[in-house]
Amino acid sequence: MRSPCPLANALDLLGDRWTLLVLRDLFMGKRRFGDFLESPEKIATNILSERLRRLEEAGLVEKRRYQERPAREEYRLTSRGAETLPIIQAAVRWATKHIPDTWRPPESLASMTPEQWLESQS
Repeated sequence: MRSPCPLANALDLLGDRWTLLVLRDLFMGKRRFGDFLESPEKIATNILSERLRRLEEAGLVEKRRYQERPAREEYRLTSRGAETLPIIQAAVRWATKHIPDTWRPPESLASMTPEQWLESQS
């Protein structure tokens, strides 16, 4: 039986290391499968495929074809996906405050709202 707890439900989708990193990369402008593979955490291709599929099924990401032959697709956050920005921003603020030598994201992304981020992508 699924827990009625909202945190447990959010963690079912977002609660593993890779999903939040894929979302981070989308917010940082990555769109294509190969772009995600270049991240310093070195996600395996099978895990990346699974995370992108789950995010798409949950309505946080949409896949768009940008080339027919060979078929190639890119990924974009939906408005629902963009609403995860405050979650990522909160985790980043906590980490930069409490964990030494943590990378700081661009200030524009750190202070942006989901609506502003979506508008900047149009």
